[in-house]
Amino acid sequence: MTGKLARVGLDLRRSKGWWGVFGIGVLLGFILFGMRVFLSEHADAGLTLTAQSHLRETDQAVLESVEPIANWGISAKPQPAVRREGGMEQQGEPIVVKPVPVSEGREEGAELTAPAKGALDNQRVRVYLTELKKVESVPLETYVTGVLAAEMPIDFELEALKAQAIAARTYIVRRLSSAVMANEKADVLDTVQHQAYLSKDELGKRWKGEEKTTNLAKLKRAIEETKGFILTYEGEPIEAAFFSTSNGFTENSEDYWAQSLPYLRSVASPWDEGISPRYEAETVWTKKEFYRALGLKGKAASAKPSITVTKRTEGNRIKEVLINGKSFSGREVREKLGLASSHFSWKISDHEIVILTYGLGHGVGMSQWGANGMAQEGKKATAILMHYYTGTRVEQASKLPSRTTS
Repeated sequence: MTGKLARVGLDLRRSKGWWGVFGIGVLLGFILFGMRVFLSEHADAGLTLTAQSHLRETDQAVLESVEPIANWGISAKPQPAVRREGGMEQQGEPIVVKPVPVSEGREEGAELTAPAKGALDNQRVRVYLTELKKVESVPLETYVTGVLAAEMPIDFELEALKAQAIAARTYIVRRLSSAVMANEKADVLDTVQHQAYLSKDELGKRWKGEEKTTNLAKLKRAIEETKGFILTYEGEPIEAAFFSTSNGFTENSEDYWAQSLPYLRSVASPWDEGISPRYEAETVWTKKEFYRALGLKGKAASAKPSITVTKRTEGNRIKEVLINGKSFSGREVREKLGLASSHFSWKISDHEIVILTYGLGHGVGMSQWGANGMAQEGKKATAILMHYYTGTRVEQASKLPSRTTS
């Protein structure tokens, strides 16, 4: 560029009249225009990087969004699910989710009409089957079917199953769109670390005879009637957390995790108490077992048990509690003792401590039993989702580049 300016200057000295001046003006204008385009392009790249970093930070902040299906059993001390995300290598072309215009979004209680063809049709999901130690590559909707079968009882109402299907689809679309992959060969695991999932073979063996025909048809209907639909907030797929049973309310995300998400707000869920078999659970501890599980030592482990709640969450769970003078969060107590939820009461006798819990799960997002209660009252999947995920929309994902890895 310097050489060109020197040559133009030499030409100017050799020329007389205004043509030389005009030539320099044109050249300078060209240089300024090029600089402006260069800066604009780099500014856009910086904004894109910031947006992607925000998605990854959000994924890392949300560590537990799915309760294990095992927690619907009879275990006295259900273990909490843990979803671990973030910090993984990007694989392939990142997916960009661009929902339909707002005017086409589905309002609360609206019927869903799945299109014949959608943006997710050619998308595949690579699932690592932990017990078999192999990867199963399946179409995205097949993956959602496997998650739905693993995460929600098949005898739930159809609209509850449809709500769960949309939540599960939102999770995988968000995961793929933020380019966070489980490892180099798989997008997700088949465990609650991501979402519980039944492989094609497992699903085929789950039921027999007429029950198999009926249940598979019900799963197929829930998937087909919600095909391609996801939950969005301000045009982005949400962190669609869900759990088994509420204590009557859901939690604000920051009351259980570090991140405050505007669509994960505490809302009433009164249906659970009357219909969920896991609304209440009781565990019994000897004092020695209780102290050991909490990590109490010395005087704190020899004194008479003293438990005082110092702060509650908006969802009426325990936020902070003093146990023999040591402060714990409600989540810490739940996880250390393997409790069903962080809403609990207790009875202390001379030899043991009885803890009664209310609800099952972390309490953030959609209550599955609450969703079933709403469906029993005639609520549609859209109404269920918009109740539990504040300010969201149910929309069709569109303009996703396909990946047909087999």
